[in-house]
Amino acid sequence: MQYDSRRVEAGDLFVAMRGASVDGSSFVADAVSRGAVAVISDSAESVPHPGIAWAHVAHGRRALAAVSANFFGRPAAMLKITGVTGTNGKTTTAFLLESVLAATGRGTALFGTIEYHVGAEVLPAIHTTPESLDLNRLLHLSVRARVSEAVMEVSSHALAQQRVFGLPFDVAVFTNLSQDHLDFHQNFDEYFAAKRALFAGVGSDPPRVSVLNADDQHGARLVPFCLSQGSEVVTFGVERGDFRAEQVQTGRKGVAFHLATPQGGVQVHSSLAGRVNLYNILGAAAAATARGCPLQAIQRGVERLALVPGRFEQVECGQPFAVVVDYAHTDDALRNLTSVAREFVAGNGKSARVITVFGCGGDRDRSKRPLMGEAAGRGSDFVVLSSDNPRREDPLAIMNDALVGVQKSGVRYTTEPDRRKAIALAITEARRGDIVLIAGKGHEKVQITAAGSSPFDDVAEARAALTAAGFTPDEGKTGARPVAAAGGER
Repeated sequence: MQYDSRRVEAGDLFVAMRGASVDGSSFVADAVSRGAVAVISDSAESVPHPGIAWAHVAHGRRALAAVSANFFGRPAAMLKITGVTGTNGKTTTAFLLESVLAATGRGTALFGTIEYHVGAEVLPAIHTTPESLDLNRLLHLSVRARVSEAVMEVSSHALAQQRVFGLPFDVAVFTNLSQDHLDFHQNFDEYFAAKRALFAGVGSDPPRVSVLNADDQHGARLVPFCLSQGSEVVTFGVERGDFRAEQVQTGRKGVAFHLATPQGGVQVHSSLAGRVNLYNILGAAAAATARGCPLQAIQRGVERLALVPGRFEQVECGQPFAVVVDYAHTDDALRNLTSVAREFVAGNGKSARVITVFGCGGDRDRSKRPLMGEAAGRGSDFVVLSSDNPRREDPLAIMNDALVGVQKSGVRYTTEPDRRKAIALAITEARRGDIVLIAGKGHEKVQITAAGSSPFDDVAEARAALTAAGFTPDEGKTGARPVAAAGGER
């Protein structure tokens, strides 16, 4: 079975689905020529091919989800699935929850932005949330690997496109909501509605437990909605909610706090730095409790998590200032990132500065670019505005959109469209006690332009710039520590 005609082999079923810009029925002839023996199509214009089994359906993606689930033996029914949605924090929350579940001795799987885990096996991620056929294949592999718990980032794209149609989510987590993906969704209300769909059930019953951020206004809006759907509601927040962080201590070595829960309290320490990660830990702790994890497992699982790639990942070459790579690519994520950076350099004296390199993605929501520029400027002492996956757009035009916000902030800044040069410039600018933030790509390993994709790794580029500046890499350190906000499908 395939939904991409290029992957069809002899004997396959081809599912032709209408997309946002392409109608899958236009690839039926190619699929048949490659050996497809049956076609499911949701296009009214599609014409059956002689000798080919043919079915017309109203919703191609729903059909793909149902048929692929049946093909793989309905693996989702054999797992307890937790979905994590929101604008920022999905990746870190999912990694934390996986770590806690593993601390109980359970077999785990994770599917998200950075990579997929099937038991002990790590696979490359294609999408934050895979298409239903790929997802059911992964769930099937998880069952074979004796996994009992699956943790999944659920993007707004996946919800709108019904990639998770029919999946029975036992627990659903809402991290927060801020502007993003308005190139895909018509407006912010539609974006919120896509996220809310997870809590209503997408072709399945609503989640048994809905875990909601009480400090986020959209999380608060979801409380009565989830109750109306018949879900048990559990809230979390730094100062309010069923799961709260008390006696908080933050610093360069991470966060420590007393976790207060309806089941009692426990002291928690995490190497994830910054106040923003309190929310990620609290959300993961609430979801873990909903999945029957004791407080001691939460304590162990949080403390064990040492790395989320591309989330506040430090690059160490013996330099007297910090260099950090992070995935932050929304205005809210940049505010969180620069806030963590301020905490990070707080003990380095009044002259310690936050230097930020960032850009905005092409072929994406233009309206968030000035917001990102202003957020970067207000949180930094010096900004290097550069390019970040311009795709088919003119990099300078994208930078001009963001520059409006940078200038509004009043920060000292410069522009450099060549990202490699921008990173080197920021590192050259840094002095003892400063922190250089390289925002936007995080774990990504390519730069996407009109000419296509080319290798580009912010961590490797930062290390090269530090070496060129005369610093020596410390081979004994990975240079990585997790934090800050994650993103969705860019």
